[in-house]
Amino acid sequence: MKLLWTFMVVLILLLQVRLWAGEGSFAQVWTLEKSIAEQREENSELSTRNERLYAEVRNLRNEQGAVEERARMNLGLIRDDETFFLVVEH
Repeated sequence: MKLLWTFMVVLILLLQVRLWAGEGSFAQVWTLEKSIAEQREENSELSTRNERLYAEVRNLRNEQGAVEERARMNLGLIRDDETFFLVVEH
């Protein structure tokens, strides 16, 4: 009977070690959940950036004045508080 109790105690201790350390442990699961949350946040930021870039590309393709406005803004010819208007004469 004493041998059975010793075996059970050793088994419980080994299972506790496996539960708290090693592969599949609480620590590993917590680390993976943290990594997943960080990756989701980064993906959200990148999706927002991609949507802004897509809208900018669509604007540049569809409007004639958008390309010139972008070029002037990059050269510093348009200040932040100014609005650019392109007047096209037919």
